[in-house]
Amino acid sequence: MGVKLYSPTSTVLPRPEWTDSIMRTLALIGVAACLAAMTAAAPSEKGIIINLDNGNLCVLSAQCKSSCCHRRSATSLARCAPKSAETHKCSAKSLYGSYYFCPCEDGLKCDTDWSIGGSITNTNFGVCVDPNAPKSSAA
Repeated sequence: MGVKLYSPTSTVLPRPEWTDSIMRTLALIGVAACLAAMTAAAPSEKGIIINLDNGNLCVLSAQCKSSCCHRRSATSLARCAPKSAETHKCSAKSLYGSYYFCPCEDGLKCDTDWSIGGSITNTNFGVCVDPNAPKSSAA
């Protein structure tokens, strides 16, 4: 049987077996409620670690509202920056989470020659182009 009987010499009060599972369930519900409250924050609110505005210090692009953590050199501090517009320099997807040139705005494509070496050295640079624009014919 799972229930301990109380005796006058015992210092432990009887406790049914199911109380442990109830406590675990309540703890799990509490953790889930905290996570739900953190993820339900309005996207317009300024963040401390994520949801950062342009100009704020960052480590990874995932922290920035713009999805671009930009650094001028390998030794400079990275800051959130806007994505690159059409005809501006851009970087292809980086392995490091920060960029020397931001990726293109939505709907644009970074026209670059991608290479594994360029991904490792973070030198896959190109120019943002509209993939739906008619190609100019240089006859």
